[in-house]
Amino acid sequence: MSVPLISVLLPVYNGEPYLAAAVESILRQDHKRLEVIAIDDGSTDRSLNILQRYQAVDDRIRIISRENRGLIATLNEGLTLAEGEFIARMDADDIAYPERFSRQIDLFRERPELAISGTGVDRLIGNRVVRGTPNPIHQSADWHVLSMFYTVFMHSTVMYNRNVIPAGMLTYDASYVHAEDFDLFRRITRKFPAAMIDDSLVAYRVHDESVTNKHKKLMRRTHLAIAAENLQREGLIDDSHALHDIGAAATPDAVARAADCLLSIEARIAARGMRASASHQEGLMCFFYFVYQLIADEKQPALTHQFLTQTGKWHTIRRRERYGLRAAIYAPWCSRLWSDASLRLDALARYRQSVPARSVLPLQGLA
Repeated sequence: MSVPLISVLLPVYNGEPYLAAAVESILRQDHKRLEVIAIDDGSTDRSLNILQRYQAVDDRIRIISRENRGLIATLNEGLTLAEGEFIARMDADDIAYPERFSRQIDLFRERPELAISGTGVDRLIGNRVVRGTPNPIHQSADWHVLSMFYTVFMHSTVMYNRNVIPAGMLTYDASYVHAEDFDLFRRITRKFPAAMIDDSLVAYRVHDESVTNKHKKLMRRTHLAIAAENLQREGLIDDSHALHDIGAAATPDAVARAADCLLSIEARIAARGMRASASHQEGLMCFFYFVYQLIADEKQPALTHQFLTQTGKWHTIRRRERYGLRAAIYAPWCSRLWSDASLRLDALARYRQSVPARSVLPLQGLA
């Protein structure tokens, strides 16, 4: 059986602190037939120099360097340059474990009808790794249903099968800035099968300068716009403006309408006999948490209290959060203290669950 060529799409913008580790993790894959399409999107740091250093010793790396055009334009440029029958996404601040590509290729060989696969992730926080845990729903999921509500795969774990996905579909839409992956995944899973490898095959780096953290508000607004489109298409929502408005500003009126919107979606799913569907349950619960976290991040306990009361979902959040929110309604001055204490407890819990990075990721680029 011939060894397929994998095109690794690596967009780079000011990735100097972590780029070496990312590139090394690609070059050390046990699937050796690769082309690395590294597009330097107008970096102002030493990213280009780092890429050139690795290219000098490994001719599988192809570098394109030009002015800044943004992530979506960079991704689409890479897709047009890719020659492999499989395309793997990789971010310049993440690390792929050595067996990632071979495990995904094995999955496509077993199931050639698959259009896309993702994998589980570990979280890399500083010099510690928090190991990921599988979600049981992924082995029986209706990916089309899940992808109505949230981004079903971590972007840097995805591999696309060009034998299945039409060329016209495999492109990122510039209308969905910072949620371009959500849009593409929903379009693919609407037409073709998908699958998840539960094992963590990528270490996803958590840091303040990541695209996710730097553009969180815009990402959330775009996410809500995509979800509204999906739910309208399925006839599960009438007031799509409620989702747009809660993304724009968490006012008491917007919170009330968002809560009503979620209750309406839940009722329509039940009326169609979909309540028993694990994928609908999982998708709707993940969407609820998304809206809940958006409101909670505004640090206005009264709004979060309003949302949980109106949706009747107090029981779904952690006990510690319930106590803090209820106390903050009667004693607003303690809200910040409770929030800070909760964050410290979360950080302690993550540390106790983590292992030293070098015990999992013995790469020179970590230095």
